[in-house]
Amino acid sequence: MKKHQVLLILFFLGVNLFAQKSINVATYNLRLKTESDGINQWQFRVDHLKSLIEYHEFDIFGTQEGFKEQLDDIAEIEGLNYFGKGRDDGKEAGEHAAIFYRSDKFKLLDSGNFWLSETPDVPSLGWDADYKRICTWGKFKSIKTKAKFYVFNVHFDHRGKIAQVESARLIFKKIGEIAGQSMVILCGDFNLEPDSEGIAIIKKEMIDSREVSSKAPYGPVGTFSGFNINSKLNRRIDYIFVSKGIAVRKYAALSDIKDNRFPSDHLPVVAKVEFDRK
Repeated sequence: MKKHQVLLILFFLGVNLFAQKSINVATYNLRLKTESDGINQWQFRVDHLKSLIEYHEFDIFGTQEGFKEQLDDIAEIEGLNYFGKGRDDGKEAGEHAAIFYRSDKFKLLDSGNFWLSETPDVPSLGWDADYKRICTWGKFKSIKTKAKFYVFNVHFDHRGKIAQVESARLIFKKIGEIAGQSMVILCGDFNLEPDSEGIAIIKKEMIDSREVSSKAPYGPVGTFSGFNINSKLNRRIDYIFVSKGIAVRKYAALSDIKDNRFPSDHLPVVAKVEFDRK
């Protein structure tokens, strides 16, 4: 075998090993299924949303606002599993903060959920929130690298100022109780902009993936469009946070459109990450 052929093989082996170590983590507010959305109803955008997930190769991702039937639609993508409970009754009723994952890449070791309230173990309304809010978590093991890590997926209230701050505090209490010193990814729709008190609380403990990406962030800063393709996209309320031990290689807010429409009123946020330890 010639020298250049050997070098070519080694190059592709190196690329393959890098790809095995890296995973694409995302967070995506799906926008609930409601007839009031008119031309932006779920039935008119679900295929585009699923194609986006497949094309950008999301490996593990949190969703917000989805009803069970919406989650089941997404789970039709081959190789995707999900878990999560409805926020209204802890079963299937109401919106979910679900976690999807590629079953060929990850093994789910444990999972659970809690409510963002003073009584987190039962379905409940917290503080001054308008709606019940839930957090879903899962403990995973990478099949290829054997790395173990946790993913927490949340959806903060959009109006309750006390609830937003107290939810941030509760998240870290629960992360400590559930994950301890393990590697953690925290993602979701926080309904908070970067200069808010709630985000400042989170950043005392975790790292904003956009701020530490090895490559310059791709796409707009903002993550909320309201389905308006002319939006300035300057409201950043969806985040992926990581703990120590997780390196962020790339970060993007994806503004993909089809037929002059977004697939949701939020942009999906995706980060390519690597685990520095097992």
